[in-house]
Amino acid sequence: MTVHVSPDGLPALVLNADYRPLSYYPLSLWSWQDAIKAVFLDRVNIVAEYDHSVSSPTFSMKLPSVVCLKSYVKPSRNPAFTRFNVFLRDRFQCQYCGSPEDLTFDHVIPRRCGGATTWENVVAACSPCNLRKGGMLPAQAKMWPMQKPFHPTVHDLHNNGRLFPPNHLHESWMDYLYWDVELEP
Repeated sequence: MTVHVSPDGLPALVLNADYRPLSYYPLSLWSWQDAIKAVFLDRVNIVAEYDHSVSSPTFSMKLPSVVCLKSYVKPSRNPAFTRFNVFLRDRFQCQYCGSPEDLTFDHVIPRRCGGATTWENVVAACSPCNLRKGGMLPAQAKMWPMQKPFHPTVHDLHNNGRLFPPNHLHESWMDYLYWDVELEP
């Protein structure tokens, strides 16, 4: 079956050479064009395919739905200190009230009191809580984070990322997304 595929349609899940996704959140996906290019450059093996094909006048192939890198890419040991990763560590909820809405970040010990912009002092906070706490210390504001801020590992962020799957999960991806999750007895 030959179809006209939109550039955003039918992405390929990208696995490392050990058959684990390169990342969980955001999920490591390539456009179908990038997946096909990697196949022709012999950088990946096709693990699973969609039922849809693309064709040229001399060639036709099914679109890859899962590809595996031929060379192992060593994952970063230390996640970057970014707003997104702070939100992911804190599971996209305000550390003061639990709201997932209107998130920003808060310095637990305010900068004016010598608080640094580090993993150990920054938490996700909704705008209302951030405004209410202002430049006060937690004891002054009577507001304490639900969890003590910490420097997460890549593993911590991957585990939290699994809690927020993307809107589109093709059934061919499922065996590769959660294979290293501990099984329940």
